[in-house]
Amino acid sequence: MCREVDLQQAVLAKNDATAHSLRAGLTARGTTVVNLLSSPGSGKTELLERELARACERGVPVAALTADLATENDAVRLARSGAPVKQVLTDGLCHLEAGMLGRHLDNWLPDGTRILFVENVGNLVCPASYDLGETLRVVLASVTEGEDKPLKYPTAFGLAQLVVVTKTDIAEAVDFDEAAFRAHVQQVNPGVEVVLTAARRGEGVGTLLDRALAAGEGAPVHTPVMARQHPYQQHTHTHGDMGAHDDTHTHRDHGAHGASHTHTHAHTGIHTHTHPDLGTHEHPHTGPHAHAHPDEPLVMTPVPDSAAQYRS
Repeated sequence: MCREVDLQQAVLAKNDATAHSLRAGLTARGTTVVNLLSSPGSGKTELLERELARACERGVPVAALTADLATENDAVRLARSGAPVKQVLTDGLCHLEAGMLGRHLDNWLPDGTRILFVENVGNLVCPASYDLGETLRVVLASVTEGEDKPLKYPTAFGLAQLVVVTKTDIAEAVDFDEAAFRAHVQQVNPGVEVVLTAARRGEGVGTLLDRALAAGEGAPVHTPVMARQHPYQQHTHTHGDMGAHDDTHTHRDHGAHGASHTHTHAHTGIHTHTHPDLGTHEHPHTGPHAHAHPDEPLVMTPVPDSAAQYRS
């Protein structure tokens, strides 16, 4: 038999404490953090570049931190706006965490920054569970992703404080049903505002900046029902019959950010993953599998430093 110890709650509790401290520190500095979540290819970077440029035109001190698994392309692109930009390379990690954000802001965030936009890794699964100390959490979806996107990713959309639809200039071409999308958003997150944008035409550009400024000045921010009831969903993993061994399987969650373990051995069996957004699936698993013994420390995989700061 295999006894399982789930570290998800412990990891999230530690992240929440760090996020709370980070939020308090940034608020004291007069900085409002906006956490941007979306799938890859949603047009998030395009819209953010134009929001940064609009802020610079209006004389609003802003900065942006952008995260990707690899390449510095987005930082180079965002720096064209004239705003201070920093790239974070996660080296395979599928999301940002509050501690990572805090380390990358140390000795970098310019004094007097009113709005810090954080472009999270393109992913609507893992980032949804991690508070970054933001004042405003924004989830974006393009018209090409379909009207049922909120139903497929209920945690991400259910915890959003603002939902932004991008690429509306091609909505007719892809037969996007705006009414259906809005209905699905309200189904998972009643009362949240939905904003329409077409960045290349300039439509809706500046709205995100306005909402961030208002939040920083104390205007009411939407509180999702899901956040009040159960802010974070869990990943759970179970293993089938592993043969004649009895030990403890310790893990964080399903993703590229797993922990390093002190003992590894081979096993053959069925590996079952259950995820709130993805459902349950099984697959055979043969090969090395890591197990941490109760009396031994768990060593987490270190996060690499980010790339250098960028400016246009």
